[in-house]
Amino acid sequence: MTMRRRRLLTAGGGLALAGALAACGSNTGRGSGGSGPALSQWYHQYGEPGTQQAVKRYAAAYTKADVTVQWRPGDYDRQTAAALLTDSGPDVFEVNGPLLEQIQGGQVADLTDLVAPVKDDFNQAVLAPKIWQDKIWGIPQTIDTQLLYYRKSMLKDAGVQPPQTVDELVDAARTLTTSKVKGLFLGNDGGAGVLSGTPLAAAGLSLITEDGRAGFDDPAAARVLGKIRQLYAGKALLLGAPTDWSDPAAFIQGLTAMQWSGLWALPQIKKALGDDFGVLPFPKDGPAGKPAVPVGAYASAVSARSRHRAAATEFAKWLWIDRTDYQRDFALSYGFHIPARISLAKKAAQLREGAAADAVRYATDHGSAEPLLWNSADRTAYQDALSRIIKEGAHPETELKAVLRTVEAELRRAKKK
Repeated sequence: MTMRRRRLLTAGGGLALAGALAACGSNTGRGSGGSGPALSQWYHQYGEPGTQQAVKRYAAAYTKADVTVQWRPGDYDRQTAAALLTDSGPDVFEVNGPLLEQIQGGQVADLTDLVAPVKDDFNQAVLAPKIWQDKIWGIPQTIDTQLLYYRKSMLKDAGVQPPQTVDELVDAARTLTTSKVKGLFLGNDGGAGVLSGTPLAAAGLSLITEDGRAGFDDPAAARVLGKIRQLYAGKALLLGAPTDWSDPAAFIQGLTAMQWSGLWALPQIKKALGDDFGVLPFPKDGPAGKPAVPVGAYASAVSARSRHRAAATEFAKWLWIDRTDYQRDFALSYGFHIPARISLAKKAAQLREGAAADAVRYATDHGSAEPLLWNSADRTAYQDALSRIIKEGAHPETELKAVLRTVEAELRRAKKK
């Protein structure tokens, strides 16, 4: 499987999708050839056909600079980190996980004034992780999200209502499980890889609070993760499916009545099942709980070391602020994603009806993204603990206390920089 835009939701959540990137060169493409300065723009490798050609077309349409697009396969984050330490790195580039390190290292330009006039039009959940010390350091490009798909006919036949709480989800999965069909598919590892902080958000908690503290030092965190363990231990989960959670094949083939997957799967499910499906957020848990929808977005950033920083900033504004037609094209013509701008999502014909419209509403009303302060060490500690809780029945409170120590140490380290 080639990496797609969903990579930011999985790599950011501690999961590596099955398979590897297709091998290819850097595939550079010249821009407009205009009289302005030469700018280099980097993208990680997208898997959707047509995306590479589209971004080259956008660059070629820009007349104030000669923009070269570089398609970067392999470990994009590591490549970018190394290049930004030199004078030959990109002028404009995509960024997601390493943004805080780049901000603290003085490697990215402050884009606050650029975004300010349209700040409220961005989905605030994906904009928040691009903000540090009240300044905006990246422009969200397009949104990926995950949802709970359910088969309407299967639920109706079993007398089950679409679950609105985690307890109802557990009960529904058990009721829907038969000798031929499992009630729920959260991935072949029982959800340990994909769920990340989503259950915590459903309990009204967070990975990191807005004021920069660990957000899961609460008994509600252990309770909700214990309920995910119940699903695994109760054999209501589909395990060992031919493809993992990111592919809707198990759901389409009737191996499961409910599946957690990405918005990208919706067109394929619609084609196969017609209107016999619906989508839901991850159900809320407990009195302080709320529906949870994980969202993520790569951002366009400008290198602080660019020799043409003003021109690079102007290009980033042109492409990701001014050219709303390109933003809409990028989100919806090569795969199925939500534009980062709320106004564009509302106008998109593909997102106005049925499950797609529901998905946009859920992402807008209930979306939550990994916080800027949540780093790779935090992610690994939490991911390992979640796997032990779900698959081995480890005590949630004990596991979370160990994660808490790691996160608190990392937060102290980040704040000293």
